[in-house]
Amino acid sequence: MGTWGSGNFESDTALDHLSAVVGRLVGEVAEAMAGDPVELEPDEYWGVAVPCQLELLHVLAQAGHAGGELPPAEVVEGWQETFMAVWERTIDGLEPKPEYKVERRKVLNRTFEQLAAAARRGDNS
Repeated sequence: MGTWGSGNFESDTALDHLSAVVGRLVGEVAEAMAGDPVELEPDEYWGVAVPCQLELLHVLAQAGHAGGELPPAEVVEGWQETFMAVWERTIDGLEPKPEYKVERRKVLNRTFEQLAAAARRGDNS
């Protein structure tokens, strides 16, 4: 089919690239979630990067650019359970201000929930 429009994602090559990007985001989250829980702690790389990856996936899904590759909502909800258990178990060790802890918890939960909702709605095509 080649190119069918002037938009940034209106060609086979662009969609192949987009698929690779979405696949990488999902794959990295899946790998982090299946790995050592220590790596998900709030002061570790994946403890910061996983929510970033999920936010990027949500933005792509909202724009209709997730290429049908979002994980099922149930997977995202499982990730949320795992991630938040680590976060709750370890956040106090970092001595955050109480306001930060409350607000960060809200943001983290919203991040997982919005991606699960997008997957449920099928916002990934």
